[in-house]
This record gives sequence, structure tokens and C-alpha cells, in this order.
Amino acid sequence: MAATVFYLDPLPDVGQPAVLDGPEGRHAATVRRIKPGERLLLADGRGGIADATVTAAAKDRLDLEVTARRDQQPPTPAVTLVQALPKAERSELAVELATEAGVDAVVPWQSARCVARWEGAKTQKGVTRWRNAATAAAKQSRRSFVPDVADLHHTPQVLDLVRAVVGRGGVVAVLHESAQAPLASLPLRDAPEVMLLVGPEGGLSDDEVVALAEAGATAVVLGPTVLRTSTAAAVALGAIGVLTDRWSAAPLD
Repeated sequence: MAATVFYLDPLPDVGQPAVLDGPEGRHAATVRRIKPGERLLLADGRGGIADATVTAAAKDRLDLEVTARRDQQPPTPAVTLVQALPKAERSELAVELATEAGVDAVVPWQSARCVARWEGAKTQKGVTRWRNAATAAAKQSRRSFVPDVADLHHTPQVLDLVRAVVGRGGVVAVLHESAQAPLASLPLRDAPEVMLLVGPEGGLSDDEVVALAEAGATAVVLGPTVLRTSTAAAVALGAIGVLTDRWSAAPLD
């Protein structure tokens, strides 16, 4: 059975003792009931990985000894998701699915037709929920990298991001059901980075589509069916994983 992944930052050196406590320690000791002598993997969320053996277990912590360390290189091209805020019941789902599919960064987007509105205190609460969802999904899918979740962006800030990616030679794809070009028509394999933009349940406004195109983005379609805003990015990431070398890395041991 594959070793369970837990997050610990910073990672200790080989031969050094380590303590896994807090929420991760409680989950390991109380929920997973990991016992002395068992092996687990530690990750720092930035590609660092350590093999560790449990030397002692308490109610809410594990004492560990690190036996090996290594670094995993991030997949290329890097993929950032700009996700328009879904309705409340599907908000974290979009982040979870994209994280499981391998996204590198997520930008929450308050686009014109979003039903959900993050304003005032709701803004930081929403960002925190997305960051927690990304961490939990990364752990579940045994990732050594936890996607960065940015602060809330509005359309002018998103346009700046698009221009910056295009200026660096990257590809920006707007997933749109009315587009004519397929995702596979973009030069994904040769791009240093890819940005995916997903609109809300009500779709992007005409003004947003025009502004994104003027900034250098390309509208693309994934296939013959219309996907929910919470699942579109995960499907696109799966396609990018096949069309590029992103999925060529071996899974964690």
C-alpha cells in the first residue's frame, strides 16, 4: 500500500527527528491510527518530499525519524486556473477537482455574471476556504505541491494577468461553449505556461470575452457537451496532461 502523505514545513534533514502535530498530527494519530514502525511521506507543499518512520505515537502527534529526502520538479508547462466564483454549494468543488487534476495555481475571479459575491468579510473567508480545499485535495491526491490560491481578483486584474502571461510567451485559453477552436489547437506543448479561464454559471459577458481576446486570450471549446463551471477546469487539465508532458512524472513512492 502506498504511504500516506502529510504536510510538514520545513522538512527536517535525514536522520533528524521530526514531530507531526496540530491538525496533521491529530489526523495521522487519531483518524488514521498510524502506529510506531509505520512509514509515511512528508511533503512541504513546494516539491520537497521526505520518507519517515514513526518512532512514537500519542493522541494528537507522531514522533518521526526522516530516512530519506528528495525534491520533485514541478510539471511543465505550469497551469494557472482563473476560476469565476461558482455558486456556494459548488465553490470548493471547483478547487478540489482542479487540484486533483494537477493545477499549479488558482485565482478566484469575481466576474460580471457571478451569482456568488465575495464582499467585505466574505472575501477573506472565501479565499481561506479555497486554500483549505486546495490543501486537502492535494493531500488526498498525494501531491508534493499544494497549489497557490491567490486573493480575489476582479476583471481588470485578470486582464493584467492575461497580458503578463502572453508577454512571457504563455498560452491563455478561455473555456467557452460558443468557441470554434478546440483546446488541442493551441501550442500547449511548447508553451512555458498555460492559463485557463472559466466563467460562472451564467457565462462570460460579451464585454469580458472581447476584453480577454484583446488582452491576448483565445476562446476554446473542450468538446460537444457543456460542462459545469465547477468541472470544466478539471476536464481541461486532464486534456493538457495528455497533450503535454505534465503527466509524465512518476507518482510518489
